[in-house]
Amino acid sequence: MRAAVSLLRNSFGFARIHAKASPLEKIGWEQMKNNPLEPIISSCHSEYHIPKCRFMQYIRSGDTNKRLGMVSENGSKMIELSSKTCASPDMVSFIQQRYCMKSLISSAQFMEVDDVKQDLRLLPPIDSPGKIIGVGCNYYDGCNERHESIPKTPEFFVKFGTSITGALDNIRAHQIAKRIDYGCELAVVIGKKCRHVSRNAAMSCVFGYMIAQDINARDWNVLQGGQTMLGKSLDTFCPLGPVIVHKSHVPDVNNLWIKTIVNGEQRQCGNTKNMIFKIDYLIHRLSQFMTLCPGDIILTGTPAGSGAYRNPSSFLKPGDLVESEIQKLGKMRNKVVNPYA
Repeated sequence: MRAAVSLLRNSFGFARIHAKASPLEKIGWEQMKNNPLEPIISSCHSEYHIPKCRFMQYIRSGDTNKRLGMVSENGSKMIELSSKTCASPDMVSFIQQRYCMKSLISSAQFMEVDDVKQDLRLLPPIDSPGKIIGVGCNYYDGCNERHESIPKTPEFFVKFGTSITGALDNIRAHQIAKRIDYGCELAVVIGKKCRHVSRNAAMSCVFGYMIAQDINARDWNVLQGGQTMLGKSLDTFCPLGPVIVHKSHVPDVNNLWIKTIVNGEQRQCGNTKNMIFKIDYLIHRLSQFMTLCPGDIILTGTPAGSGAYRNPSSFLKPGDLVESEIQKLGKMRNKVVNPYA
């Protein structure tokens, strides 16, 4: 577990271990002995060791109860909220409780701060959303590489909750999918129930942000009659994590860099400022058609560099290691395995 804990301790956040993850020996931990990210903030700044509104779900060693905690920005310190406050151990229920984040931060200075233990087993930051809604072709550079015109309105799709997997969990290369692609995306977590919300009020409905990989069976999207829902909803095709960062810690969500690295090669390098339809518009648009609820997830699109549009194309296969990063939100590492691993 020491290698996994070292991965937690970096200035962007931390990846996690799913309670149902495969044994560590199967995940390629030799590649993870060193800190994968050089800290960008000096360790002398003590505020980066203070747990803030970066939320995780986890299980203690030898326990079976899901718990909720906050971790510091460098991933070394944590506070368990579910045993020290009235906070629910379930992330969706916690969001529904509508805690005041300023009060929570103020109260945290009086709570016991623990080290992030090596035997901690972290769960998905959110594992039971009511909806997972994605938007296709939402980056200018993505449209350019596809040789497509800029869309006038967003085109939405859905993924199902059973596709969720963790920030260090395996992605299964299902035999039914022959052309498996990747796409790192900023995921928005809805904080309150909303319907017919105006664009000006839309950001008040956001709870926070996390990283998502929109793993996608391109052959089902295109070659099998446009079965987008099936191609995007296979089990393990939605890695999420490593934490949910409250919106108060992300002052400019429209200027965050995004990266995907496959087997050490950088495949995607974009920035959220290149989104065609910004988060406020996406929430406004969706709320005209449906009620958005606490814990719902909106995937906001992926920048250029997906495997299908490389020359030659490059799809994922068993043995590949996919690393996903978004500024301020953390990093994920997912190994692609055969469906029976």
